[in-house]
Amino acid sequence: MIKNIFFDFDGVLAESVNVKTEAFKSLYLPFGSDVAEKVVDYHLANGGVSRFEKIKYFHNIFLNQDITEEEVLQWADKFSELVLEAVVNAPEVLGTLDFLKKNYTILKFWVITGTPTTEIREIIQKRNWTNFFIEAFGAPEKKTHWTEYILEANNLKREETIFVGDALTDYEAAKSARLQFVLRRTEENKPLFKEYTGWEINHLYELKDVMIQINNQ
Repeated sequence: MIKNIFFDFDGVLAESVNVKTEAFKSLYLPFGSDVAEKVVDYHLANGGVSRFEKIKYFHNIFLNQDITEEEVLQWADKFSELVLEAVVNAPEVLGTLDFLKKNYTILKFWVITGTPTTEIREIIQKRNWTNFFIEAFGAPEKKTHWTEYILEANNLKREETIFVGDALTDYEAAKSARLQFVLRRTEENKPLFKEYTGWEINHLYELKDVMIQINNQ
């Protein structure tokens, strides 16, 4: 019986994937449209990877530049300025608020994301969603770290816990922790999950039915 749900945020609870895509594009457009397009392609193919890792990669691979940790943080701050309010104001994935309101007193919810921990907590607070979640965790630690940490810190049973995500990092975190994974399928992640045959939803209002099927298997 499912009692606990780990949610990714962007593309799962809020339609905010494109917000970050546009932010990365605008950050790297001064280096040319070719670089900007490569940045966008990499970002979409690596959902859930932290902005810190992406910025290092973009500079090292696409710009052939070394970048210090201090410079990474400066670029990450620029990115945060572009995305924070946009993510706060992004529309919910259909059914999100209804599902959270109806189930947060029955089930336990956590957010595990590639967004920095301080930022995702601020986003959730500004959306007035804080009461729905036990806690929210993000970068710099990876999703595999937080998945295992939450399970152990809260003494959760793996068979009672699912991970709902839309990125390969979500799938890998679930697989690493031996959790059932539920994919939120989107146009953006179709190429990444073309071989995927597990549980999936298109919108959050479908999650309850999938949970019933998982409970009955």
